[in-house]
Amino acid sequence: MSMENTPDSALHRSADDRPLGERIGSMLRSRATLAVVLALTLVLFWLLGWRQGASGADLLSLTVWGVMLGGIIALGAIGLTLVYGVLKFPNFSHGALVTLGAYAAFTIASYLPQGPILLPFSFGWELLAAMVLAMPVVSLIALAVDRVLFRPLRRRDASLVLLAMASLAAMFFLRSAIYLIWGPDFLFYYPGRSNPALHLPFGLRLQADQIFVFVLAMILVALTWFLLERTRMGKAMRATSNNPDLAQVRGINTERVIAWTWILGASLAGAGGVMYGLASQLRPEMGFWLLLPMFAAAIMGGLGSPMGAIDGAVIIGIAQQVSSSFINPAYGPGVAFVLLVVVLVLQPRGLFGRGGI
Repeated sequence: MSMENTPDSALHRSADDRPLGERIGSMLRSRATLAVVLALTLVLFWLLGWRQGASGADLLSLTVWGVMLGGIIALGAIGLTLVYGVLKFPNFSHGALVTLGAYAAFTIASYLPQGPILLPFSFGWELLAAMVLAMPVVSLIALAVDRVLFRPLRRRDASLVLLAMASLAAMFFLRSAIYLIWGPDFLFYYPGRSNPALHLPFGLRLQADQIFVFVLAMILVALTWFLLERTRMGKAMRATSNNPDLAQVRGINTERVIAWTWILGASLAGAGGVMYGLASQLRPEMGFWLLLPMFAAAIMGGLGSPMGAIDGAVIIGIAQQVSSSFINPAYGPGVAFVLLVVVLVLQPRGLFGRGGI
């Protein structure tokens, strides 16, 4: 009997020998198909907005605003993907850290001397200083939550479901604390102060604050990439993410790595909260409403891929902003949810998922 007729030879069939339905299903679930579907979705949003009467200049402005919103979402999404990459559980309390960053900066800024406006922006140096000081404050809160809640569960080898439920409990606790300390009313960093729009070529309208928020977000993202790729701690974080047991055997202090993961993720969340509060207003639910877009961005880019989270955040930001040209902007999180479902159906590992940071 020839080798071609043996049962074992069937295991070596090429991909082209698979049934047609299986090949089509594999193609539809590929990352290339997901990228095409997402691109076509954004084009469809443009067409729907144009049909509702939005001009090309309006749609272009919304697209650019979406990119800038994506910068804010990216800061939160990177924190989510870092925690998932190292600790292997979805942290639902991350949105509360975003809110805490915004409110902590508000309180700190109120105690700092009010300097002149840094034209052409609408804020002064005291807000920048408050943001820098708020980032370690949020990090300390995240570390405290980890020590009190998550570390005892880790030591008991708690399941993923139990850790996720614990993060939900932490979210409600932190949000209740925000209501008790700052109250339910909307707050503004600079009430009554406006930031006139800049009229740029092609009918593009942007505020200087929006440009500042995006540039600062990209700087923080670049620093995060440098830390993960070029520093000893970043390499330890990646090693712990890929194989925590092997990392511990090789002498890496995994608890220290986990602490730095919380510090980095919470710092980015705090900075994102300040920028989001500057772009809109402060309210106790602001982080909660950003939670779904942050998760959608992290999953779309690939859980465990910080750079993928940036791409996912930009796509989510553009989709939310452009969709406001034909639906109520309040449904923005719903748009993120629809895109999240599309990703989970076509490619659950996302565009750049690799299983580790």
